[in-house]
Amino acid sequence: MSDTLYQAAALILPLVFAIVFHEVAHGYVAGQLGDPTASEQRRLSLNPLRHVDPIGTIVVPGLLALAKAPVFGWAKPVPVDPRRLRSPRRDMMLVAAAGPATNLVMGLIGAVLLGVLVRLSAGSLTPSPLAEFAALNLFNFILINIFLALFNLLPIPPFDGSHIAEGLLPAPLAAAYAKMRRFGFMLVLVVLIVLPSLIPGFDLVGKVVRPPVEWVSGQYLGLAEAVAGGRSVE
Repeated sequence: MSDTLYQAAALILPLVFAIVFHEVAHGYVAGQLGDPTASEQRRLSLNPLRHVDPIGTIVVPGLLALAKAPVFGWAKPVPVDPRRLRSPRRDMMLVAAAGPATNLVMGLIGAVLLGVLVRLSAGSLTPSPLAEFAALNLFNFILINIFLALFNLLPIPPFDGSHIAEGLLPAPLAAAYAKMRRFGFMLVLVVLIVLPSLIPGFDLVGKVVRPPVEWVSGQYLGLAEAVAGGRSVE
């Protein structure tokens, strides 16, 4: 396997799992709060084929990885009907927060598993190719989950952070803010791609998202090293 394919596989597999659990968490919490739409449309499945968006889950992350840019992606959104929630404003915030919270938990689980794998492989002079591939997948799984969680908290429609911000705003401001949602994809392109190319030093991801991502990643990798008995996991 070529190095490019090897690296791509070790990125796409963790990304697919991270996105699937993220989306299912939205639907599950919505169901607990009164909206069974996701369940009715059979979107609470962990089968990736029900959630994968070929462009957002595979093509875009792959191109970003090749360009050495921050890797992010999206799946087919799990349907949520706010009108069926018991307390729409409050519950939409909880539904939105469920995705990032799940990613942080998944990253934590990945850190423990990576530490266990490194510890078990410590007695081998030459770890097997399968163990090395598994370790790289787990390492990427940790970083991707953390980035996906914190990136999605940006208050830009259609990210999860926009639903949280909308729920915190007074009703008149929330209604005006919600109207931006129809321009969501365009806003993302402008803020993340167009403005950085036009304004020197404008780097929302680098200045706002990266610092907390690096701090949380350091904590998680520190946990992995503790589980590994002090051995490096990078």
